[in-house]
Amino acid sequence: MSSKENVTISQLLALLETRYAMRVLWALKDGHPQTFRLLQDSVGGITPNTLNTRLKALRAAGLIGHGNEGYKLTLSGLDLTRRMSDLQAFSTKWVASQARKK
Repeated sequence: MSSKENVTISQLLALLETRYAMRVLWALKDGHPQTFRLLQDSVGGITPNTLNTRLKALRAAGLIGHGNEGYKLTLSGLDLTRRMSDLQAFSTKWVASQARKK
């Protein structure tokens, strides 16, 4: 990987590594807008202050937007969550392999 590619992936990972960021994105992946309260319930265990902070960061990054119906993924956010959907299949296999080790 080139140093430029390393910088770009590092920037994205820095955003996604913040607490609850990926959970917020994952909660919105079905494409349906969610109100603040519904999103808080969907994410689970997140305080209103933390959710507000994550929403601001994800909006500034262009991954989510807010309209009359609530928060939803932008086209970039949809692209990212589609790419992340491979993690679901991987996680199922990984959990099964971890269970076999025990």
